[in-house]
Amino acid sequence: MDYAIPTGLVLVTGVVLAILAQRRGWNPSLAVALSVGLAVRVLIMLLSAADHWQPIDYVNSFRPAGEAILNGGNPVNSGWHFLPTIPYVYGLLLWLGIPWEIAGRLVTVVADLILIPLVGRLAGGAKANLRAFQYACNPLAILVASVHGQVEPVSLVFAVAAYVVARGPGEWTRGEPLLDRPSRMWRSFRTDRPATRRAFYAGLLMGLGLCAKSWPAILIPGLLMFLPGVRSRIVAMVGVAVPPVLFLLTMPLGGWVRWDQLAEVLKTISLRPSDVRPITGDWGWTAVSSGGEWDLSSWKLKVGQYLIYAVAAFCLYWWRKADPIDVTIAILLGFMIVTPRLGAQYLLWFMPFLVARPTRFAWPAIIGCSLWAATGYLVLTQFCCEQWGALHAPWAVSSVLVFPLIIAAMPWNRRDAAPVEPVVSPQLSMSRTK
Repeated sequence: MDYAIPTGLVLVTGVVLAILAQRRGWNPSLAVALSVGLAVRVLIMLLSAADHWQPIDYVNSFRPAGEAILNGGNPVNSGWHFLPTIPYVYGLLLWLGIPWEIAGRLVTVVADLILIPLVGRLAGGAKANLRAFQYACNPLAILVASVHGQVEPVSLVFAVAAYVVARGPGEWTRGEPLLDRPSRMWRSFRTDRPATRRAFYAGLLMGLGLCAKSWPAILIPGLLMFLPGVRSRIVAMVGVAVPPVLFLLTMPLGGWVRWDQLAEVLKTISLRPSDVRPITGDWGWTAVSSGGEWDLSSWKLKVGQYLIYAVAAFCLYWWRKADPIDVTIAILLGFMIVTPRLGAQYLLWFMPFLVARPTRFAWPAIIGCSLWAATGYLVLTQFCCEQWGALHAPWAVSSVLVFPLIIAAMPWNRRDAAPVEPVVSPQLSMSRTK
């Protein structure tokens, strides 16, 4: 990787600018944030595309999925485990003759650029432009979008947009609890009609996020908490279901699979513990238990999957009165602690939300996670074969060193949606958005 040093310098510069912007009280315009984000992402994309090293899944999974669309084959196979939405875009870009080294990354870079103003809208208030600028400088976002070409930014574009739409204009006020007394739920069913239109649009956007990857399902509870009552939440769930069903049906209608193959496609993209690929050992407790080596023990995957469900349920209960963005931050950070398997791109899931509404230790966690991921992207990839394997094991085990920062970054003092005084860390931490 010839671009490792210049990429690292750009990432460090971005972190410094993001922290200085907070410390010095800068409020860059949205045009400045977009310009910085565009320049950095395009530069790193071009450096990555020109290098002889390319991410293994980028070459062996993403490209074959796009080529399958061109050739009339099934993109949902051993290389692609989600709905065919992104492969359709890959196929179109390849059909236009754009070199794959650029085409695959173009999808994620464009999505990540759109996320910059969306993070500002999610933050709202006087610091909206600051939060947009800080996301433009986010090192992990740049690595995932411009180096790896992973499609997390595509899912996040639709998910964050869904949150913005569900919250609606003006100040958000907490609606009915997700689960309440039947009489109250029936009353809310009759009284929240004005919210049904934005609920449906928000649901459609979240459904499009699910079409890119299946993990945004974990964001649906936060989306529903933005809505006032039962009627709007039912409408939102209908909206969530529409895009995945339509994109699933395009596969047999377009001739990429037969109708009788849809059951196998659904199994491939399923979220059931029994259907998730049992590869662990890259992160957290499974890395410690296996010494940083890849492990195919399915029991670890199943235990971890049920731990995820338990943590999500706990967070929904513990933060049931909190702002939905804080609930989302808690669920996603909790996921990172208990998940049995993780790719570095997973760490991008919570970034837009934590940047938009930072906690006291948000930026120490952002920097810690980005440093760990950058070690994998920029350092380990300088080696191959036995040398890579020897370095991968301690790198995977070292992921637990980030856990204290992740835990500290959770919104522990925000169990209620009522405004709280901003807090300031004496070091690199950030104040929360009012």
